[in-house]
Parts: sequence; C-alpha cells; structure tokens
Amino acid sequence: MITFMRSILSGIAVSLALYAPAQNIDLKNWPEAANPMTVGRLVAQRFVESPHNSFKPPAPPKSITYPEVCTWYGALKFAEISQDKALLDKLTQRFMPFFDTEKHLVPRPWHVDFAVFGTVPLELFRQTKNKTFREMGMRFADAQWSIPIDSPQTVKDSYQKFLDKGLTWQTRYWIDDMYMITMLQSKAFQVTGKRKYIDRAAHEMLVYLDTIQKENGLFYHAPDAPFFWGRGNGWMAAGMSELLSALPKDNLNRPAILASYKKMMASLKKYQREDGLWGQLIDRPESWAETSGSAMFTYALITGVRNGWLDASEYTPIARKAWLALVGYINKEGDIANVCEGTNRKNDYQYYLDRKQKTGDMHGQAPILWCIYALLKK
Repeated sequence: MITFMRSILSGIAVSLALYAPAQNIDLKNWPEAANPMTVGRLVAQRFVESPHNSFKPPAPPKSITYPEVCTWYGALKFAEISQDKALLDKLTQRFMPFFDTEKHLVPRPWHVDFAVFGTVPLELFRQTKNKTFREMGMRFADAQWSIPIDSPQTVKDSYQKFLDKGLTWQTRYWIDDMYMITMLQSKAFQVTGKRKYIDRAAHEMLVYLDTIQKENGLFYHAPDAPFFWGRGNGWMAAGMSELLSALPKDNLNRPAILASYKKMMASLKKYQREDGLWGQLIDRPESWAETSGSAMFTYALITGVRNGWLDASEYTPIARKAWLALVGYINKEGDIANVCEGTNRKNDYQYYLDRKQKTGDMHGQAPILWCIYALLKK
C-alpha cells in the first residue's frame, strides 16, 4: 500500500493546482495526488521508518530535538484523525525505549527547544490513557514555570524576574518560543483540565505579541536580525493557531491574540507568491520558495478557516493554493524539498538567502502533517 501511494505522488509538480476543477475552491475536494489522507499515510509512514536524526552519523544523537518532536506530534494527530490504530501502535512503540534503553535521549526540560518534548507523551496519554505518559509530559509542562534547583543564585535571580510577571523563566522573546512554550502548556491544559496552564500560555503569548509583533503583523527573526524569516514567522503562526484552538472563549487575552493572528494572516495573504508558497524572506520576492514556513502558514490558514476566525471566501483560495503547491514538493519517498536548514539569527541579508535547502528535514515534515490533520478535521 505504501509503495502504491508513493508511486501516486512521484513526480508531482507545483502546477498540480491546474488539475483541480475550477468549481472546487474549497478545502475538501482534491485531486487524488493531493488527497490529505493519501499524503498523510505516506509522510507518517516515512516518519515511522526514520531513525532519530538529531545528529548525522557516525555521531550518536545526544537527545531528541524539537523537529522530531513536532513531526512525532503531527503523526500522532494524523493517526487520531484517520483512526489508524496500527499507526498509533507504531508511534507508541517508538516512544517506549525512552523509559529504558533510550532514556539518555530524553532532553532535560531546561530550554524551550527541549521542553516541547513533553508534548508527545501528553498526546500519547490523550490517545492511549496510559498514565505513565501523562506523568512524564507533565514534568516538562511544570518545569517551564519552575526554576531548576541547581541553578546558580545569580541565574535564579534573573529567572525570577520573569516569574514575577507571570512568565516562564525560559522567556527570551525569540519567535519560535511561541510554539515551543504555548504548545506544551495548551496540551497540559487539555489533559488536566486545569486553567492555570492555558491561562499562563495566553498571558505569555500576549506579552510576546506586544513586544515583538511588527506593524505589518509579521515578526523579525530577532531584534538584531531584522528580517522576516519564513520559518521563524511560521512558528508564530502555528503557535497562535494551536493556542487559539485550545483557549477558552472567556479568557480575557483571547480577543487581543485573535486580533494579532488575523493581522498576521492578512499580511501573509499579501505576500503569497504566484506559485502558492512564501519566500525564505517573506517580503523579499527575490528569495527562494521555502516549504517549512509555507506549510506552517498553510496550517494556520486552514485552522483559521475551519474555526471561523477567517472569512472563508477570502482565505480558502489562499489555503487551497498553498496546499496544492506544497504537495508538489513531496517526492515518492514522502520527503518534502526546499526546507531551510537549521538557522540561527544573523544580521546579514545574504546569510538567509544562502541557507541550504534540504529534502526530508523534519522542520518541513512536521507542518505537512499538521496541515493534513487540519484538513481532515471536521
């Protein structure tokens, strides 16, 4: 079956959008090669078959990193929405060694990029009801608001300043934080029902938005890297989408977060390219088409249309065009191309244009699976 699906997707071009009947400007009717269920089975199976890829051979991985975590989460959500028990079992068994032979690969929850690991065991608990997963995941969620006891006193004092404002001590005002922090806290709320988790995530998000969102609705990579980098903005778009999906309507910060989300989506509409994607630098037409950020934007747009946050007549064509374009970058193995390599901030325009374009990097695999879940969700 997997071989058959791979043959279906082999050689798809970005021009796939031309095959969609003009009357089907929706998010339900797709040509077979762009069918979310077909693509989901391929990409999820690719993840199941993939080793932990934190480091290139021969160096062994030191710990599980966030791109794998985010892909794992996407595969779990696809298993749930497709009611694929066999896939859920495989994803569960992939995790079990972390309690034993691969215990050394579990990251320490002392940084936002490590803490998001807790999202996977919490989602596993949601789907399996195995309390061992819940216990592990909640340790990560609680650690985001608990200063490590072995930190030097000077470090504790600097961390405490954030806690006194109701923020996590891991606050640093980087754009990817707003997925790594709010995702974990939202999931903790979903499995416990305790409002403190989602309320503090919303407070954190609003402070970030007030601090770093620009007038056009987008975000610089960092204050000292004044560029609208695609994937960095993608983390913000996906983070707001995940948070709003879980945030109770009576949360006082919800209207402001929703307004910021809509402001960003309006800007993304403006900068979508003719081919359906967005650039490595969103506002620079000369930059190359980048798929991981584009997939995150597509996920955010689909989620907004599905939840009624965005006007369907205005944004459905944008989301549809983007999804059809993204599928054109997926090869027969289930790997998506044109993914920007891991990127630190730098105050250098050319630095962003010169980043390597990778195929199969989990920064890109993950949001493809998020898109699929959003498309299949009723």
